[in-house]
Amino acid sequence: MIEWLQGVLKHSPEILLFLSLAIGFWIGQFQFGKFQFGGVAGSLLVAVVLSLIGVPVDNGVKAILFALFIYAVGFESGPQFFKSLGPQSIKEILLAVFMAVCGLVTVLVMAKIFHLDKGLAAGLAAGGMTQSAIIGTAGDAISRLDLPLAEIQRLQANVAIGYAVTYIFGSLGAIIVCVNILPKFMGKEIHDDALKAQSERLKGAFELAPGQELAMPEIVGRIYKVKQANGQTIAEIEAKEPSITIERLKRKDQFIDVAPELTLQTDDVILLVGRRASVVSVAEQIGSELQSSQGMEMIMDTSDVILRNSKYLNRTLGDIKANTPAYLKHGIYVLAIKRNDESQPLSNDTVLRQGDVVTVYGTKSDLDRLVKEAGKALPESLKTDWIFHGAGLVVGLVIGLFVIHLGDVPLTLGAGGGALLSGLLFGWIRSRNQVHGNMPLAASQLLKDLGLAGFVAAVGLQSGLQAIQTIKESGLSLFMIGVVVTLVPLLLSMLFARYVLRYNNVAVMAGALSGSRSANPAFGAILDKAGNSIPTVPFAITYALANVFLTLLGPLIVGLA
Repeated sequence: MIEWLQGVLKHSPEILLFLSLAIGFWIGQFQFGKFQFGGVAGSLLVAVVLSLIGVPVDNGVKAILFALFIYAVGFESGPQFFKSLGPQSIKEILLAVFMAVCGLVTVLVMAKIFHLDKGLAAGLAAGGMTQSAIIGTAGDAISRLDLPLAEIQRLQANVAIGYAVTYIFGSLGAIIVCVNILPKFMGKEIHDDALKAQSERLKGAFELAPGQELAMPEIVGRIYKVKQANGQTIAEIEAKEPSITIERLKRKDQFIDVAPELTLQTDDVILLVGRRASVVSVAEQIGSELQSSQGMEMIMDTSDVILRNSKYLNRTLGDIKANTPAYLKHGIYVLAIKRNDESQPLSNDTVLRQGDVVTVYGTKSDLDRLVKEAGKALPESLKTDWIFHGAGLVVGLVIGLFVIHLGDVPLTLGAGGGALLSGLLFGWIRSRNQVHGNMPLAASQLLKDLGLAGFVAAVGLQSGLQAIQTIKESGLSLFMIGVVVTLVPLLLSMLFARYVLRYNNVAVMAGALSGSRSANPAFGAILDKAGNSIPTVPFAITYALANVFLTLLGPLIVGLA
Protein backbone atom coordinates (compact mmCIF):
# COMPACT_ATOMS: atom_id res chain seq x y z
CA MET A 1 0.00 0.00 0.00
CA ILE A 2 2.79 2.42 0.98
CA GLU A 3 4.75 1.53 -2.17
CA TRP A 4 1.68 2.21 -4.33
CA LEU A 5 1.06 5.55 -2.57
CA GLN A 6 4.70 6.55 -2.96
CA GLY A 7 4.58 5.66 -6.64
CA VAL A 8 1.51 7.85 -7.19
CA LEU A 9 2.81 10.80 -5.17
CA LYS A 10 6.25 10.76 -6.79
CA HIS A 11 4.51 11.70 -10.04
CA SER A 12 2.81 14.64 -8.30
CA PRO A 13 4.53 15.50 -4.97
CA GLU A 14 2.77 18.86 -4.93
CA ILE A 15 -0.32 16.96 -3.73
CA LEU A 16 1.38 16.57 -0.35
CA LEU A 17 2.28 20.26 -0.30
CA PHE A 18 -1.29 21.44 -0.77
CA LEU A 19 -2.63 18.71 1.52
CA SER A 20 -0.28 20.05 4.22
CA LEU A 21 -1.68 23.54 3.67
CA ALA A 22 -5.31 22.43 3.73
CA ILE A 23 -5.06 20.29 6.87
CA GLY A 24 -2.55 22.65 8.50
CA PHE A 25 -4.77 25.72 8.18
CA TRP A 26 -7.73 23.66 9.39
CA ILE A 27 -5.80 22.60 12.50
CA GLY A 28 -4.40 26.10 12.91
CA GLN A 29 -7.83 27.66 13.39
CA PHE A 30 -8.52 25.74 16.63
CA GLN A 31 -7.76 27.38 19.96
CA PHE A 32 -6.51 25.53 23.04
CA GLY A 33 -7.27 27.99 25.80
CA LYS A 34 -5.53 31.13 24.55
CA PHE A 35 -3.01 29.16 22.50
CA GLN A 36 -3.51 28.84 18.76
CA PHE A 37 -1.08 27.27 16.31
CA GLY A 38 -2.14 29.30 13.29
CA GLY A 39 -1.95 28.16 9.68
CA VAL A 40 1.83 28.36 9.33
CA ALA A 41 2.70 26.20 12.36
CA GLY A 42 -0.18 23.85 11.53
CA SER A 43 1.13 23.36 7.99
CA LEU A 44 4.61 22.61 9.35
CA LEU A 45 3.35 19.95 11.77
CA VAL A 46 1.17 18.26 9.16
CA ALA A 47 4.04 18.28 6.66
CA VAL A 48 6.31 16.55 9.19
CA VAL A 49 3.72 13.78 9.61
CA LEU A 50 3.23 13.45 5.84
CA SER A 51 7.01 13.28 5.37
CA LEU A 52 6.78 9.70 6.72
CA ILE A 53 5.45 8.73 3.29
CA GLY A 54 8.94 9.51 2.01
CA VAL A 55 8.13 11.80 -0.94
CA PRO A 56 9.97 15.16 -0.68
CA VAL A 57 9.17 18.36 -2.56
CA ASP A 58 11.75 19.75 -4.95
CA ASN A 59 14.11 22.41 -3.55
CA GLY A 60 13.12 24.75 -6.38
CA VAL A 61 9.51 24.86 -5.17
CA LYS A 62 10.68 25.80 -1.67
CA ALA A 63 12.95 28.54 -3.05
CA ILE A 64 10.22 30.04 -5.27
CA LEU A 65 7.61 30.11 -2.49
CA PHE A 66 9.97 31.73 -0.01
CA ALA A 67 11.14 34.31 -2.56
CA LEU A 68 7.53 35.31 -3.29
CA PHE A 69 6.75 35.64 0.44
CA ILE A 70 9.78 37.67 1.43
CA TYR A 71 9.59 39.91 -1.68
CA ALA A 72 5.95 40.77 -0.94
CA VAL A 73 6.86 41.55 2.67
CA GLY A 74 9.68 43.83 1.56
CA PHE A 75 7.61 45.55 -1.12
CA GLU A 76 4.88 46.41 1.37
CA SER A 77 7.35 47.94 3.81
CA GLY A 78 9.88 49.58 1.49
CA PRO A 79 8.92 53.24 1.99
CA GLN A 80 8.75 52.97 5.78
CA PHE A 81 11.94 50.88 5.97
CA PHE A 82 14.17 53.43 4.25
CA LYS A 83 12.67 56.20 6.32
CA SER A 84 13.47 54.23 9.48
CA LEU A 85 17.17 53.78 8.70
CA GLY A 86 19.48 55.91 10.81
CA PRO A 87 20.11 56.51 14.51
CA GLN A 88 16.53 55.47 15.28
CA SER A 89 17.42 51.89 14.23
CA ILE A 90 20.08 51.42 16.93
CA LYS A 91 17.72 49.25 18.99
CA GLU A 92 17.26 46.78 16.15
CA ILE A 93 21.03 46.62 15.56
CA LEU A 94 21.75 45.92 19.24
CA LEU A 95 19.00 43.30 19.41
CA ALA A 96 20.39 41.43 16.39
CA VAL A 97 23.91 41.46 17.90
CA PHE A 98 22.63 40.31 21.30
CA MET A 99 20.65 37.44 19.76
CA ALA A 100 23.69 36.19 17.83
CA VAL A 101 25.95 36.36 20.91
CA CYS A 102 23.35 34.54 23.05
CA GLY A 103 23.02 31.85 20.39
CA LEU A 104 26.78 31.37 20.20
CA VAL A 105 27.22 31.13 23.98
CA THR A 106 24.24 28.77 24.38
CA VAL A 107 25.52 26.37 21.70
CA LEU A 108 29.06 26.36 23.13
CA VAL A 109 27.80 25.71 26.68
CA MET A 110 25.53 22.85 25.55
CA ALA A 111 28.33 21.35 23.44
CA LYS A 112 30.65 21.44 26.46
CA ILE A 113 28.10 19.91 28.87
CA PHE A 114 26.97 17.11 26.53
CA HIS A 115 30.36 16.53 24.83
CA LEU A 116 29.07 17.30 21.33
CA ASP A 117 31.53 17.34 18.46
CA LYS A 118 32.01 20.36 16.21
CA GLY A 119 29.61 19.04 13.55
CA LEU A 120 26.68 18.40 15.88
CA ALA A 121 27.25 21.74 17.64
CA ALA A 122 27.16 23.64 14.34
CA GLY A 123 24.09 21.66 13.23
CA LEU A 124 22.33 22.57 16.48
CA ALA A 125 22.99 26.24 15.77
CA ALA A 126 21.77 25.94 12.17
CA GLY A 127 18.55 24.13 13.10
CA GLY A 128 17.83 25.57 16.53
CA MET A 129 18.24 29.11 15.21
CA THR A 130 16.77 28.31 11.76
CA GLN A 131 19.74 29.76 9.87
CA SER A 132 20.43 27.26 7.09
CA ALA A 133 23.47 29.23 5.90
CA ILE A 134 25.34 27.99 8.99
CA ILE A 135 25.41 24.52 7.38
CA GLY A 136 27.44 25.94 4.51
CA THR A 137 29.81 28.12 6.55
CA ALA A 138 30.33 25.40 9.18
CA GLY A 139 30.89 22.71 6.55
CA ASP A 140 33.44 24.92 4.81
CA ALA A 141 35.22 25.60 8.11
CA ILE A 142 35.28 21.86 8.95
CA SER A 143 36.83 21.08 5.56
CA ARG A 144 39.78 23.31 6.50
CA LEU A 145 40.52 21.46 9.75
CA ASP A 146 43.72 19.43 9.95
CA LEU A 147 41.89 16.10 10.28
CA PRO A 148 41.67 12.85 8.29
CA LEU A 149 39.22 12.94 5.38
CA ALA A 150 36.93 10.35 6.98
CA GLU A 151 36.67 12.44 10.17
CA ILE A 152 35.94 15.60 8.19
CA GLN A 153 33.15 13.81 6.31
CA ARG A 154 31.73 12.47 9.59
CA LEU A 155 31.67 15.94 11.14
CA GLN A 156 30.06 17.44 8.03
CA ALA A 157 27.38 14.72 8.11
CA ASN A 158 26.77 15.54 11.78
CA VAL A 159 26.07 19.16 10.83
CA ALA A 160 23.18 17.95 8.66
CA ILE A 161 21.98 15.55 11.38
CA GLY A 162 21.97 18.26 14.06
CA TYR A 163 20.14 20.57 11.68
CA ALA A 164 17.51 17.97 10.73
CA VAL A 165 16.73 17.09 14.35
CA THR A 166 16.41 20.66 15.61
CA TYR A 167 15.03 22.66 12.68
CA ILE A 168 11.39 21.71 13.18
CA PHE A 169 11.25 22.92 16.78
CA GLY A 170 13.52 25.81 15.83
CA SER A 171 10.68 27.09 13.65
CA LEU A 172 7.87 26.09 16.00
CA GLY A 173 9.60 27.37 19.14
CA ALA A 174 10.09 30.82 17.63
CA ILE A 175 6.37 30.96 16.82
CA ILE A 176 5.47 29.98 20.39
CA VAL A 177 7.78 32.60 21.94
CA CYS A 178 7.00 35.49 19.58
CA VAL A 179 3.26 34.91 19.15
CA ASN A 180 2.18 33.34 22.46
CA ILE A 181 4.73 33.98 25.22
CA LEU A 182 5.74 37.53 24.28
CA PRO A 183 2.21 39.05 24.42
CA LYS A 184 1.62 37.42 27.84
CA PHE A 185 4.99 38.73 29.05
CA MET A 186 4.16 42.26 27.86
CA GLY A 187 0.54 42.07 29.05
CA LYS A 188 -0.70 43.31 25.67
CA GLU A 189 -1.99 41.82 22.44
CA ILE A 190 -0.07 42.07 19.16
CA HIS A 191 -3.18 43.16 17.27
CA ASP A 192 -4.02 45.97 19.72
CA ASP A 193 -0.50 47.39 19.70
CA ALA A 194 -0.30 47.08 15.91
CA LEU A 195 -3.46 49.19 15.59
CA LYS A 196 -2.07 51.70 18.10
CA ALA A 197 1.21 52.04 16.20
CA GLN A 198 -0.64 52.33 12.91
CA SER A 199 -2.82 55.11 14.33
CA GLU A 200 0.29 56.99 15.47
CA ARG A 201 1.89 56.54 12.05
CA LEU A 202 -1.25 57.79 10.32
CA LYS A 203 -1.35 60.77 12.70
CA GLY A 204 -4.81 59.88 13.97
CA ALA A 205 -6.33 59.25 10.55
CA PHE A 206 -8.31 56.10 9.86
CA GLU A 207 -7.14 53.33 7.57
CA LEU A 208 -10.27 51.42 6.65
CA ALA A 209 -10.23 47.80 5.60
CA PRO A 210 -12.23 46.66 2.55
CA GLY A 211 -15.94 46.78 3.36
CA GLN A 212 -15.49 49.29 6.20
CA GLU A 213 -16.72 52.87 6.22
CA LEU A 214 -17.09 55.62 8.79
CA ALA A 215 -20.43 55.93 10.58
CA MET A 216 -20.09 59.73 10.22
CA PRO A 217 -18.41 60.37 6.85
CA GLU A 218 -16.42 63.57 6.45
CA ILE A 219 -18.09 64.48 3.13
CA VAL A 220 -21.90 64.43 3.03
CA GLY A 221 -24.70 65.34 0.63
CA ARG A 222 -28.00 66.86 1.80
CA ILE A 223 -31.18 67.95 -0.03
CA TYR A 224 -32.86 71.22 1.05
CA LYS A 225 -36.00 73.11 0.08
CA VAL A 226 -35.08 76.80 -0.13
CA LYS A 227 -36.77 79.16 2.39
CA GLN A 228 -34.37 81.51 4.17
CA ALA A 229 -31.95 81.59 1.20
CA ASN A 230 -34.57 83.09 -1.14
CA GLY A 231 -33.03 85.85 -3.27
CA GLN A 232 -29.41 84.85 -2.66
CA THR A 233 -27.11 83.70 -5.45
CA ILE A 234 -25.37 80.35 -5.43
CA ALA A 235 -22.04 82.16 -5.12
CA GLU A 236 -23.28 83.92 -1.97
CA ILE A 237 -24.42 80.64 -0.39
CA GLU A 238 -21.13 78.90 -1.20
CA ALA A 239 -19.21 81.85 0.22
CA LYS A 240 -20.81 81.35 3.66
CA GLU A 241 -18.64 78.25 4.26
CA PRO A 242 -15.41 77.35 2.44
CA SER A 243 -16.22 73.65 2.13
CA ILE A 244 -19.67 73.45 0.50
CA THR A 245 -20.95 73.41 -3.08
CA ILE A 246 -24.41 73.35 -4.61
CA GLU A 247 -24.25 70.53 -7.14
CA ARG A 248 -27.85 70.32 -8.40
CA LEU A 249 -30.93 72.58 -8.48
CA LYS A 250 -34.56 71.76 -9.28
CA ARG A 251 -37.20 74.46 -9.74
CA LYS A 252 -40.84 73.44 -10.26
CA ASP A 253 -39.79 69.93 -11.35
CA GLN A 254 -37.36 71.37 -13.89
CA PHE A 255 -33.59 70.95 -13.49
CA ILE A 256 -31.56 74.11 -13.96
CA ASP A 257 -27.83 74.30 -14.69
CA VAL A 258 -25.97 75.48 -11.62
CA ALA A 259 -24.05 78.74 -12.10
CA PRO A 260 -22.48 81.11 -9.53
CA GLU A 261 -24.71 84.04 -10.51
CA LEU A 262 -27.98 82.04 -10.41
CA THR A 263 -30.45 83.39 -7.81
CA LEU A 264 -32.32 80.94 -5.57
CA GLN A 265 -36.09 81.16 -5.19
CA THR A 266 -38.47 79.90 -2.53
CA ASP A 267 -39.26 76.17 -2.85
CA ASP A 268 -36.23 75.51 -5.05
CA VAL A 269 -34.75 72.09 -4.22
CA ILE A 270 -30.96 71.98 -4.02
CA LEU A 271 -28.36 69.27 -3.45
CA LEU A 272 -25.70 70.60 -1.09
CA VAL A 273 -22.39 68.69 -0.85
CA GLY A 274 -19.55 69.47 1.52
CA ARG A 275 -17.73 68.71 4.72
CA ARG A 276 -20.15 67.61 7.40
CA ALA A 277 -19.43 70.47 9.81
CA SER A 278 -19.85 73.11 7.08
CA VAL A 279 -23.10 71.60 5.77
CA VAL A 280 -24.58 71.46 9.29
CA SER A 281 -23.46 75.04 9.95
CA VAL A 282 -25.09 76.53 6.86
CA ALA A 283 -28.29 74.42 6.84
CA GLU A 284 -30.39 76.83 8.93
CA GLN A 285 -29.60 79.66 6.50
CA ILE A 286 -31.01 77.74 3.53
CA GLY A 287 -34.28 76.07 4.47
CA SER A 288 -35.74 72.72 5.47
CA GLU A 289 -34.00 69.40 4.80
CA LEU A 290 -35.78 66.80 2.65
CA GLN A 291 -35.35 63.05 2.98
CA SER A 292 -35.35 62.65 -0.79
CA SER A 293 -36.48 64.28 -4.00
CA GLN A 294 -36.86 62.63 -7.38
CA GLY A 295 -33.92 63.16 -9.71
CA MET A 296 -31.66 64.77 -7.11
CA GLU A 297 -29.39 61.74 -6.82
CA MET A 298 -25.85 62.30 -8.01
CA ILE A 299 -22.81 60.07 -8.39
CA MET A 300 -19.60 61.34 -6.83
CA ASP A 301 -16.13 59.96 -7.47
CA THR A 302 -12.90 59.61 -5.52
CA SER A 303 -9.55 59.81 -7.28
CA ASP A 304 -5.87 59.67 -6.33
CA VAL A 305 -3.87 62.38 -8.08
CA ILE A 306 -0.07 62.55 -8.27
CA LEU A 307 0.92 66.19 -7.85
CA ARG A 308 3.23 67.30 -10.68
CA ASN A 309 2.36 70.88 -11.64
CA SER A 310 5.16 73.12 -10.33
CA LYS A 311 2.57 75.85 -9.72
CA TYR A 312 1.33 73.95 -6.66
CA LEU A 313 4.61 72.52 -5.36
CA ASN A 314 6.28 73.74 -2.15
CA ARG A 315 3.16 75.67 -1.16
CA THR A 316 0.97 75.15 1.87
CA LEU A 317 -2.49 73.67 1.52
CA GLY A 318 -3.94 76.85 3.02
CA ASP A 319 -2.15 79.03 0.46
CA ILE A 320 -3.44 76.92 -2.43
CA LYS A 321 -7.01 77.04 -1.09
CA ALA A 322 -6.89 80.81 -0.64
CA ASN A 323 -5.29 81.71 -3.97
CA THR A 324 -6.77 79.21 -6.43
CA PRO A 325 -9.58 80.63 -8.63
CA ALA A 326 -13.07 79.61 -7.53
CA TYR A 327 -13.94 77.96 -10.85
CA LEU A 328 -10.89 75.69 -10.55
CA LYS A 329 -11.40 74.50 -6.98
CA HIS A 330 -15.20 74.30 -7.21
CA GLY A 331 -16.56 70.98 -5.93
CA ILE A 332 -13.14 69.54 -5.04
CA TYR A 333 -12.63 68.07 -1.56
CA VAL A 334 -9.24 66.84 -0.37
CA LEU A 335 -9.65 63.62 1.64
CA ALA A 336 -6.03 62.62 2.19
CA ILE A 337 -2.44 63.45 1.32
CA LYS A 338 0.23 60.74 1.20
CA ARG A 339 3.97 61.17 0.83
CA ASN A 340 6.07 58.02 0.36
CA ASP A 341 3.00 56.03 1.42
CA GLU A 342 2.74 57.94 4.72
CA SER A 343 -0.30 60.07 5.54
CA GLN A 344 0.22 63.81 5.97
CA PRO A 345 -2.03 66.01 8.14
CA LEU A 346 -4.85 67.83 6.32
CA SER A 347 -3.94 71.14 7.93
CA ASN A 348 -3.46 74.49 6.22
CA ASP A 349 0.24 74.35 7.20
CA THR A 350 0.97 71.15 5.26
CA VAL A 351 3.40 71.82 2.40
CA LEU A 352 2.78 69.88 -0.82
CA ARG A 353 5.78 68.26 -2.52
CA GLN A 354 6.57 66.71 -5.89
CA GLY A 355 5.09 63.21 -6.09
CA ASP A 356 2.57 63.65 -3.26
CA VAL A 357 -0.56 61.58 -3.81
CA VAL A 358 -3.66 63.65 -3.07
CA THR A 359 -6.98 61.83 -2.66
CA VAL A 360 -9.80 64.07 -3.87
CA TYR A 361 -13.60 63.76 -3.96
CA GLY A 362 -16.07 65.38 -6.34
CA THR A 363 -18.10 64.98 -9.51
CA LYS A 364 -16.40 63.45 -12.53
CA SER A 365 -16.29 66.77 -14.37
CA ASP A 366 -14.74 68.55 -11.39
CA LEU A 367 -12.13 65.81 -10.91
CA ASP A 368 -11.24 65.74 -14.62
CA ARG A 369 -10.63 69.48 -14.47
CA LEU A 370 -8.40 69.11 -11.41
CA VAL A 371 -6.36 66.24 -12.87
CA LYS A 372 -5.71 68.19 -16.06
CA GLU A 373 -4.48 71.14 -13.99
CA ALA A 374 -2.55 69.50 -11.15
CA GLY A 375 -0.96 66.26 -12.28
CA LYS A 376 -1.84 62.69 -13.19
CA ALA A 377 -4.57 60.40 -11.89
CA LEU A 378 -3.44 57.08 -10.52
CA PRO A 379 -5.17 54.33 -12.49
CA GLU A 380 -7.31 52.04 -10.37
CA SER A 381 -6.55 48.44 -11.23
CA LEU A 382 -7.04 45.02 -9.69
CA LYS A 383 -4.16 43.69 -11.79
CA THR A 384 -0.62 43.20 -10.51
CA ASP A 385 2.12 44.86 -12.57
CA TRP A 386 4.20 41.74 -13.19
CA ILE A 387 6.58 43.59 -15.50
CA PHE A 388 7.67 45.60 -12.46
CA HIS A 389 7.52 42.82 -9.88
CA GLY A 390 9.03 40.15 -12.13
CA ALA A 391 12.02 42.45 -12.59
CA GLY A 392 12.10 43.02 -8.83
CA LEU A 393 12.30 39.30 -8.11
CA VAL A 394 15.02 38.82 -10.73
CA VAL A 395 17.09 41.61 -9.17
CA GLY A 396 16.64 40.10 -5.71
CA LEU A 397 17.61 36.59 -6.75
CA VAL A 398 20.68 37.91 -8.58
CA ILE A 399 21.71 39.87 -5.47
CA GLY A 400 21.39 36.63 -3.51
CA LEU A 401 24.00 34.98 -5.74
CA PHE A 402 26.79 37.35 -4.72
CA VAL A 403 29.24 36.10 -2.11
CA ILE A 404 31.62 38.33 -0.16
CA HIS A 405 34.53 36.66 1.61
CA LEU A 406 35.41 37.99 5.04
CA GLY A 407 38.72 36.23 5.49
CA ASP A 408 37.85 32.57 5.02
CA VAL A 409 34.17 33.14 5.80
CA PRO A 410 31.84 33.45 2.78
CA LEU A 411 28.97 35.89 3.40
CA THR A 412 25.87 36.05 1.22
CA LEU A 413 22.33 37.33 1.56
CA GLY A 414 21.04 34.25 -0.22
CA ALA A 415 17.84 34.15 -2.26
CA GLY A 416 15.71 35.15 0.74
CA GLY A 417 17.82 38.11 1.79
CA GLY A 418 18.20 39.24 -1.82
CA ALA A 419 14.44 39.07 -2.44
CA LEU A 420 13.80 41.00 0.77
CA LEU A 421 16.28 43.70 -0.23
CA SER A 422 14.85 44.05 -3.75
CA GLY A 423 11.31 44.07 -2.32
CA LEU A 424 12.24 46.94 -0.03
CA LEU A 425 13.93 48.79 -2.90
CA PHE A 426 11.11 48.27 -5.41
CA GLY A 427 8.53 49.19 -2.76
CA TRP A 428 10.37 52.46 -2.21
CA ILE A 429 10.55 53.07 -5.99
CA ARG A 430 6.81 52.42 -6.24
CA SER A 431 6.15 55.00 -3.51
CA ARG A 432 8.12 57.59 -5.50
CA ASN A 433 6.35 56.87 -8.79
CA GLN A 434 3.02 55.14 -8.29
CA VAL A 435 2.15 54.93 -11.97
CA HIS A 436 4.10 51.66 -12.11
CA GLY A 437 4.32 48.66 -9.81
CA ASN A 438 0.69 48.18 -8.80
CA MET A 439 0.03 45.27 -6.44
CA PRO A 440 -3.46 45.09 -4.89
CA LEU A 441 -3.55 44.26 -1.19
CA ALA A 442 -5.31 40.97 -1.88
CA ALA A 443 -2.54 39.92 -4.28
CA SER A 444 0.13 40.86 -1.75
CA GLN A 445 -1.67 38.91 0.99
CA LEU A 446 -1.92 35.84 -1.24
CA LEU A 447 1.81 35.92 -1.96
CA LYS A 448 2.57 36.20 1.76
CA ASP A 449 0.14 33.50 2.89
CA LEU A 450 0.90 30.97 0.16
CA GLY A 451 4.61 31.76 0.07
CA LEU A 452 5.31 31.33 3.78
CA ALA A 453 2.96 28.44 4.54
CA GLY A 454 4.06 26.64 1.37
CA PHE A 455 7.72 27.18 2.26
CA VAL A 456 7.46 25.72 5.78
CA ALA A 457 5.36 22.83 4.47
CA ALA A 458 8.07 22.06 1.90
CA VAL A 459 10.69 22.16 4.67
CA GLY A 460 8.60 19.78 6.77
CA LEU A 461 8.16 17.35 3.88
CA GLN A 462 11.88 17.51 3.15
CA SER A 463 13.39 17.39 6.66
CA GLY A 464 10.70 15.78 8.79
CA LEU A 465 11.47 12.14 7.98
CA GLN A 466 15.20 12.64 8.49
CA ALA A 467 14.59 14.36 11.84
CA ILE A 468 12.29 11.56 13.05
CA GLN A 469 14.78 8.87 12.01
CA THR A 470 17.67 10.64 13.71
CA ILE A 471 15.69 11.05 16.94
CA LYS A 472 15.00 7.30 16.89
CA GLU A 473 18.71 6.60 16.51
CA SER A 474 20.13 9.09 19.00
CA GLY A 475 17.22 9.34 21.41
CA LEU A 476 15.53 12.56 22.45
CA SER A 477 18.64 14.08 24.02
CA LEU A 478 19.73 15.83 20.82
CA PHE A 479 16.21 17.10 20.25
CA MET A 480 15.98 18.46 23.83
CA ILE A 481 19.36 20.18 23.48
CA GLY A 482 17.93 21.80 20.34
CA VAL A 483 14.93 23.00 22.35
CA VAL A 484 17.33 24.76 24.74
CA VAL A 485 19.28 26.29 21.82
CA THR A 486 16.01 27.58 20.38
CA LEU A 487 14.39 28.95 23.54
CA VAL A 488 17.25 30.38 25.64
CA PRO A 489 18.50 33.01 23.12
CA LEU A 490 14.91 33.99 22.31
CA LEU A 491 13.88 34.41 25.95
CA LEU A 492 17.08 36.27 26.91
CA SER A 493 16.68 38.56 23.90
CA MET A 494 13.05 39.17 24.87
CA LEU A 495 14.20 40.34 28.33
CA PHE A 496 17.01 42.42 26.79
CA ALA A 497 14.59 44.09 24.36
CA ARG A 498 12.10 44.92 27.10
CA TYR A 499 14.30 46.04 29.99
CA VAL A 500 17.46 47.33 28.29
CA LEU A 501 16.29 48.54 24.88
CA ARG A 502 12.93 49.64 26.33
CA TYR A 503 10.66 48.24 23.64
CA ASN A 504 7.09 49.01 24.66
CA ASN A 505 4.97 48.13 21.61
CA VAL A 506 4.55 44.35 21.49
CA ALA A 507 3.86 44.28 17.71
CA VAL A 508 7.07 46.18 16.94
CA MET A 509 9.03 44.10 19.46
CA ALA A 510 7.70 40.82 18.03
CA GLY A 511 8.78 41.84 14.53
CA ALA A 512 12.26 42.80 15.73
CA LEU A 513 12.63 39.62 17.82
CA SER A 514 11.60 37.28 14.99
CA GLY A 515 13.88 39.07 12.54
CA SER A 516 16.89 38.89 14.87
CA ARG A 517 16.43 35.10 14.85
CA SER A 518 15.68 35.02 11.08
CA ALA A 519 12.46 33.24 12.10
CA ASN A 520 10.33 33.61 8.97
CA PRO A 521 7.46 31.32 10.09
CA ALA A 522 7.21 33.24 13.36
CA PHE A 523 7.14 36.51 11.45
CA GLY A 524 4.32 35.23 9.24
CA ALA A 525 2.31 34.30 12.33
CA ILE A 526 3.03 37.74 13.83
CA LEU A 527 1.75 39.46 10.69
CA ASP A 528 -1.37 37.32 10.85
CA LYS A 529 -1.99 38.42 14.45
CA ALA A 530 -1.16 42.08 13.77
CA GLY A 531 -3.52 42.47 10.84
CA ASN A 532 -1.30 45.18 9.32
CA SER A 533 2.34 45.75 8.31
CA ILE A 534 3.56 47.42 11.53
CA PRO A 535 5.91 44.54 12.56
CA THR A 536 7.54 44.47 9.12
CA VAL A 537 9.97 47.40 9.41
CA PRO A 538 11.71 46.22 12.61
CA PHE A 539 11.71 42.67 11.18
CA ALA A 540 13.31 43.80 7.92
CA ILE A 541 16.14 45.58 9.76
CA THR A 542 16.95 42.78 12.22
CA TYR A 543 16.45 40.07 9.59
CA ALA A 544 19.00 41.63 7.26
CA LEU A 545 21.51 41.88 10.13
CA ALA A 546 20.73 38.37 11.40
CA ASN A 547 21.54 36.90 7.99
CA VAL A 548 25.09 38.19 8.47
CA PHE A 549 25.57 37.71 12.22
CA LEU A 550 24.05 34.22 12.46
CA THR A 551 25.88 33.04 9.34
CA LEU A 552 29.15 33.95 11.06
CA LEU A 553 28.32 31.54 13.90
CA GLY A 554 29.23 28.53 11.73
CA PRO A 555 33.01 29.00 11.62
CA LEU A 556 33.04 30.45 15.15
CA ILE A 557 31.40 27.32 16.59
CA VAL A 558 33.72 25.05 14.60
CA GLY A 559 36.69 26.99 15.93
CA LEU A 560 35.54 27.19 19.57
CA ALA A 561 33.51 24.01 20.23
